[in-house]
Amino acid sequence: MEYTQAVKDDGYELAEVRALAMRPSLEALGRFDEKRVRSRFLETFTPSDTFKIVDDETLLGFFVVRVKADHHYLDHLYIKPEHQGRALGKLALQKIVSMAHKKGLPVRLGALKGSRSNDFYINNGFIKTHEEEFDIYYESPA
Repeated sequence: MEYTQAVKDDGYELAEVRALAMRPSLEALGRFDEKRVRSRFLETFTPSDTFKIVDDETLLGFFVVRVKADHHYLDHLYIKPEHQGRALGKLALQKIVSMAHKKGLPVRLGALKGSRSNDFYINNGFIKTHEEEFDIYYESPA
């Protein structure tokens, strides 16, 4: 498994991974919209912030980290449903946290309320900082 930087042409394929991964959580909340789930990603897609998780040229998932002056913001972390449960997300998260902590910076993120990802982040050492209408926010302190 390796992490490779995304390129401009990867946008639509990554948006599809996001849609597949988020569908169960959004449907449970009655908020799944075929177009919106993809367009929300594509509107902010920045290849330089985006890393694909690949194995033998097979796309397994991806993550997006926005580097800020005082923290790293994990904007997206999605694993294709057929590859979930193999610790791919955990390994990627450990890499993301390690990179930020080496700089003395925390990692921050938001997760959709009602999503299984909330348990994932808590189980990986993230601390809830606050909630908003649709999301719960977490931090891994430096």
